[in-house]
Amino acid sequence: MKLLLFTLAIVAAAGLSTPTAMAQAPQAPEIAARSWLLLDISTDQVLAESQADAPADPASLTKLMTAWLVFDALRQQKLTLAQTLPVSLRAWAERKGGGSLMFIDPKMTPSVNDLLRGMIAVSGNDAAVALAEGVAGSVENFVAMMNRQALAWGLKATQFKNVAGLSEPGHRSSARDLAAIAAHVLRDFPERYAAYYAIRQYSFNGIRQDNRNMLLGRDPSVDGMKTGYTEAAGYCLIASAVREFPNGRRRLLSVVLGAGSREARAGESQKLLNWGYAAWDAVRLFEADKPAATVPVWKGSRADVALGAAGALLVAVPKGQGDKLKTEIERSDPLVAPLSKGQRVGSIKVSTGAGVVLATVPLVVQTPVEQAGLLGRAWDSIRLWIK
Repeated sequence: MKLLLFTLAIVAAAGLSTPTAMAQAPQAPEIAARSWLLLDISTDQVLAESQADAPADPASLTKLMTAWLVFDALRQQKLTLAQTLPVSLRAWAERKGGGSLMFIDPKMTPSVNDLLRGMIAVSGNDAAVALAEGVAGSVENFVAMMNRQALAWGLKATQFKNVAGLSEPGHRSSARDLAAIAAHVLRDFPERYAAYYAIRQYSFNGIRQDNRNMLLGRDPSVDGMKTGYTEAAGYCLIASAVREFPNGRRRLLSVVLGAGSREARAGESQKLLNWGYAAWDAVRLFEADKPAATVPVWKGSRADVALGAAGALLVAVPKGQGDKLKTEIERSDPLVAPLSKGQRVGSIKVSTGAGVVLATVPLVVQTPVEQAGLLGRAWDSIRLWIK
């Protein structure tokens, strides 16, 4: 079986010229933090980073994984939002830890919805413990679930020891891994994300608290996500913003770890987001279900098959450089029926004029092809043998 490589003729039809040279990536701003990363969620590209793989204390950014697992339990109907949960002495004991609290106690039976608001909007450590016990029966079981999920996602720098983010030996992550967890929350549970991460103020049992994500009140495009602070971690913030452009919405995610103050983490995050939108364009190469190529198929009920990306294909490029992209297909040959819709048969690679790969996505079958009859298969077998 041969692997074919060819430049897509459709690129020119889409208005993209043959590349000659691509300007270097834009220079990222100076960010006053120990480590940081800017991810374009819309294109799944890291636009800039610094020390993104360095081990770091994740502080309350830990609660992103805690929330993902609770959302997953809701999806599997192991919990409901209206369901009430007991408050254990262990959850109540979080008051002694000196961290953020929702202020629940063993006399209360808050709902899962209340606890999610308390954990996400005001970063309640007690709410995180109550939810973990409600999902897994114990904090220890839930922490094991967190680590299994991190392993399943391939997060090599992440190891959880608790559900709330308190500093503890071995409790660690990195800017890159935390960006991946945040991206999973955004992509896997968009309805949950929208309901909780943009809450600017939350009151429970007569106690009103503000969301510590200052960007929610400063930038209308920011709709989440999570703050964190411990003495070891410094001031941390993952911020997500979505802005409208002529070719569609773009969502960026900034991760800033180890800033010097609450104001600094907000300011540095804002700087990263603004730079990402100003210095980079999102180029839409293909719409969802639009073929990238139509190629011959053997032993099939039809002579050819449409191939393309699984969905719309967007890439982020330096501002004004969208007309200098090169898009290539790598695919197996020959393609032999039967072929099912969504079956992967190669890759689409988008690169700069200088050959720097910006994105590689699966090339999949868009129109299924059934197997031909006995005579058709026999005839194509002869043709393939001659070929």
